[in-house]
Amino acid sequence: MTDARHLFGFHAVTARLRAHPESVQAIYVAAARRDGRLRDLIERAKAAGVAVHAVDDARLEAFAGHGSHQGVVALVSGGLAARTLAELLEGLAEPALLLVLDGVTDPHNLGACLRSADAFGAHGVIVPKDRAVGVNATVAKAAAGAADTIPVVTVTNLARSLRELKERGVWILGADENGAESLFDADLSGPLAWVLGAEGEGLRRLTREHCDRLVRIPLQGSVESLNVSVAAGVCLFATRQRRSRR
Repeated sequence: MTDARHLFGFHAVTARLRAHPESVQAIYVAAARRDGRLRDLIERAKAAGVAVHAVDDARLEAFAGHGSHQGVVALVSGGLAARTLAELLEGLAEPALLLVLDGVTDPHNLGACLRSADAFGAHGVIVPKDRAVGVNATVAKAAAGAADTIPVVTVTNLARSLRELKERGVWILGADENGAESLFDADLSGPLAWVLGAEGEGLRRLTREHCDRLVRIPLQGSVESLNVSVAAGVCLFATRQRRSRR
């Protein structure tokens, strides 16, 4: 298939097998490995009807592009079906909780953001098509399986997408170190989308202007800022915690 790509690492491959086994075309494992973790993965693959091939490390590294494959690489169809904002929002049984990333270019940060989104029950992640990293194999590995559980909507115009969310009743909250509101005091009820900016740059001016409110995370220690994935986790956790008390 022309849209085939490789996933590597136990978490990413296992999550794809669990959630979308029909998309896994083949799995390649290190011939030298004999541990229980690998045996479990092979059994899961065979139960799903997926062929497993034992190969040497050189071939695995050629598939993955480096040596951080943990001894397992899967050939999968290019990705999950694309989602639109409308598809993401329709049918939700609770107020929407979304994560919007404004130009995150580091694949490890995007993967960690997906992991936080999964952990704290976000309904989806929105990323721009340009000047940002897409969901590739490195992102999937860093996400530890979340890349196959969290819907990711790629949009061509982030400002227009934020306006669409507003029209659908979603409040847009920008995480900004200079925000007028403290996260400790902010109203986090109702449908909302957290918007976080790129590493070291924060929110772009146009993105900031489309936010309904700007909220800062109060920091008590000596650090002046948080990594975008950590900040995403803090904001999503605070939202879930506040809502659970209602």
